[in-house]
Amino acid sequence: MKLFKLSIVFYIFLIFSCKNDTITTESRFSVNNRTFWIEDGIALPKSDSLFYLEYPAPLFRKEFQTNKTIQSATLSITAAGYYKVSINGQHIKENVLDPAWTDFSKRIYFTEYEVTPLIQKGKNCLGIILGNGFYNPLPLRKWGRRNPRKDLTVGKPVCIAKLNIKYKNGDSEDIVTDNSWKFALGPIRKNSVYLGTLYNANFELDNWDTPNFDDTQWQPIKIGKPPGGKLEKAFFPPVTITKELNPVAIYSPGKGIWVVDMGVNFTGTYKIKLRGKPNDTIVFRFGERVYKDGNLNPMTTVAGQIKKRGIGGPGAPDIAWQTDSYILGNKNGQWFSPDFTYHTYRYIEIKGLKEKPKKEDIRGLFMHSNVTNDNSFSSSSELLNSIQEVSKQTFLSNLVSVQSDCPARERFGYGGDLNATNESFIYNFDMQSFYRKTIYDWVDAMNDSTFVDTAPYTGIKYCGISWESAYLTTQYYLYLYYNDIDIIKELYVFNTKWMDKVARIHPNGMVNKGLSDHESLEPVPVELTGTSHYLQCANIMKTFANVMGEEGDEKKYDDLANNLKKQLRAKFWGKPYLRKINRQTLFSTLLYHKIIPENQIPAAKDSLLKAVSNGPSGHFITGIFGTKYILEVLSKYGNSSVVFDIVNSRAYPGWGFMVDRGATTIWETWQESDNTYSNNHPMFGTVSEWFYRWLAGIRPNPDHPGFKEFFISPKTPEGLNSVNCSYQSPFGAIVSNWKKTTDGYTYQFTVPANTKAYVTLPISKNETMKIINGKTLDQSNNIDKLQTGKFFLNEGHYKIMVVKKLR
Repeated sequence: MKLFKLSIVFYIFLIFSCKNDTITTESRFSVNNRTFWIEDGIALPKSDSLFYLEYPAPLFRKEFQTNKTIQSATLSITAAGYYKVSINGQHIKENVLDPAWTDFSKRIYFTEYEVTPLIQKGKNCLGIILGNGFYNPLPLRKWGRRNPRKDLTVGKPVCIAKLNIKYKNGDSEDIVTDNSWKFALGPIRKNSVYLGTLYNANFELDNWDTPNFDDTQWQPIKIGKPPGGKLEKAFFPPVTITKELNPVAIYSPGKGIWVVDMGVNFTGTYKIKLRGKPNDTIVFRFGERVYKDGNLNPMTTVAGQIKKRGIGGPGAPDIAWQTDSYILGNKNGQWFSPDFTYHTYRYIEIKGLKEKPKKEDIRGLFMHSNVTNDNSFSSSSELLNSIQEVSKQTFLSNLVSVQSDCPARERFGYGGDLNATNESFIYNFDMQSFYRKTIYDWVDAMNDSTFVDTAPYTGIKYCGISWESAYLTTQYYLYLYYNDIDIIKELYVFNTKWMDKVARIHPNGMVNKGLSDHESLEPVPVELTGTSHYLQCANIMKTFANVMGEEGDEKKYDDLANNLKKQLRAKFWGKPYLRKINRQTLFSTLLYHKIIPENQIPAAKDSLLKAVSNGPSGHFITGIFGTKYILEVLSKYGNSSVVFDIVNSRAYPGWGFMVDRGATTIWETWQESDNTYSNNHPMFGTVSEWFYRWLAGIRPNPDHPGFKEFFISPKTPEGLNSVNCSYQSPFGAIVSNWKKTTDGYTYQFTVPANTKAYVTLPISKNETMKIINGKTLDQSNNIDKLQTGKFFLNEGHYKIMVVKKLR
């Protein structure tokens, strides 16, 4: 297994690489003769049906004494599963759903917390609650056949921690997970990342994580089996609660049922103040939609399409909907928020309450990987602004330590969705560290003989190169947008071996297996999209070889790219394609990947425009890849107004149709679905990329990656009066604003320090340009070729006016 062997080499390379923090991290926090993985010692069930019984989340505690003046205290902690940690009864709340999902047999990320204020002189107590996460999933047979307990790296949840305390006198000590800890079973009686939690307040142990608690009835922990993965310090944004949402409505569609409308579809949990009698059971269910009679429709968020008896396997519910349950204890008016799970929903159905819940007693908790969110786009079109907000809401909902295709049904890191949307995410958020983690997930997921569809690996492997190639394309976009050369150097040998694998699987070049333009409204052969992704990979490797100074490889991959172009041109352009095919995807793919000869591009463009006009309402019928391609190539070849008219329309099929039907996140399909397909799916969010790239005109220059030099070339379609856009490049904010005036256009641009922008603006013979810098000085005579509409701008703030010439 060559890739497996290479993976070992890769890990060794990481340990001994120039990244000093990796080496320091390893020496600072690792399993040794003092620090161990711990668990509760209760064996996992021996049959699938038993997993659905109560297996409470264990509580671990350790008291310790500090008698010196403390200078600093740092807690390093992780788990195979999820954890919550507290010191002296105070929960450390920065992160939720920690650690990030990985293949726990390959690598496990730990988090460091600065906890000095929580440590007190004298007695202290460290407490940990351990959940199942993706390491101990239920044996739900997704689609009736995929069992995560067979497909994932699974095991008994374990945790490991070290609290390092430094004293002002120079001494230090470590409080570590070892056999001196004790455990008891707590009130979280069930916890599933998919199905939710069961919380029984009768099992609460007040003050269990504080000093002087009587733990004489607690049991000693057991030293657990290590999951096998290498401990690495997390370097990417954690999952956090980024926003609290207030309900917009609460109503009752029937006796004993309350439905809470949060106003927007999102991923996360909630908190609610509960009142009732002891042992009352409150049941929560979640959904993206409601039926016409107001009752909850949970069917688009059902896990793994398990919707009838027998599909989910022994012990599984007939319908695997998202649900939580709370059993009241002797305390009334307690706040409840479920741990170790997350839901995708707009609506909460509540049963078991004796009276209507108050709005002020419910909050939705929006959870996602807390990527930096400083980029912005808005325009004079209310519909475009709604589409942008819906796109961003969808993107964030699908960032829970992996970039998922949908945040309820599967939650898997599918490569096809990543291939389609990685640039869209980058335009909206700082994705550099998150995507590095994603690439390492793919390193851990891949094998030497087949393509896999997801990272972490989930047992699915039928989609082919268009999915697994996301491993390589994401590296390229880190290079293009962030000038991340380190990732190229780090993985170059691994990448060449991966390309060798592709050649073994497709020895003739043409890709003939896999999934094509998913959710296209007409057929698309995989030979078109799959081979185009192979071509894209060849071109990427040509670029990487140039970066590495590998001239032989550069020629090798250039020859491969030319061969693949030749085959694609012969099959799909050189002669009529007589089978039924989505001609929008056909021509946009050929144009996007530069397969058509330069002198024949006008003919291809005309064919594409005809295919668009033949679509329903003259709209797009493209799928996961074709939509990205068609948005790009129509704009690139002078038809951005056609794109704008489609995007700014409320007719079917389109984004405006979704918004007009009440969507607050993007659907998986152009057609509305109230039963099967996700209502929170990023792949058609590529329209957001188009907003930044073409309406604002901000685009990276491949010859100067990382926005050292870049393009500003905004389009001003009829019917749109203004755009305001800001993109945070590695050098600072790039701003591209424009608005129509009574006699022309006014543009405002910001070019960051130490960069240069190549600007292209439309100007006619009877118009003139005037440019003012940030100091209100007229620069019109100082900018070379200004009146041609094509010129360079160095760092600074500029206001450009295009007006009609005076006669």
